[in-house]
Amino acid sequence: MSDTLNQLADVLEQRKQADPTGSYVAKLYHKGLDAILKKIGEEATETVMAAKDGNREKIVYETADLWFHCMVLLAYQGLRPDDVMRELERRFGLSGLEEKAGRGD
Repeated sequence: MSDTLNQLADVLEQRKQADPTGSYVAKLYHKGLDAILKKIGEEATETVMAAKDGNREKIVYETADLWFHCMVLLAYQGLRPDDVMRELERRFGLSGLEEKAGRGD
C-alpha cells in the first residue's frame, strides 16, 4: 500500500512543475491552497453521502477521491505519505482517549 502512496506522491511532486493547462493537479496547485481545500471539502461530503447510501462501491470510489485530494494537499505543503504514516504509527496502540488527552484538547 505505501508503495502506491509513495509513487503517487512522486507524481504529485512532479506536477508542481507541469503546465496548469495540461494537468489537473498542476491547475489545483496554480489556484492555490483554497482551491485544494475546497476540493477536499467536496470529496469529504461526497464520501459521507456515499456512506449514508450504503453503496460499498461508491464509498470506495469517493474515499479514493478524498485520499487523492488529501495527497495533493500534502504535496502542496511539502509533506509526504510517510509523514502521515509515522503519525499513525505513533498513535497505534494508544486508545483514542489517551491520544486526545496527549494533545491537550
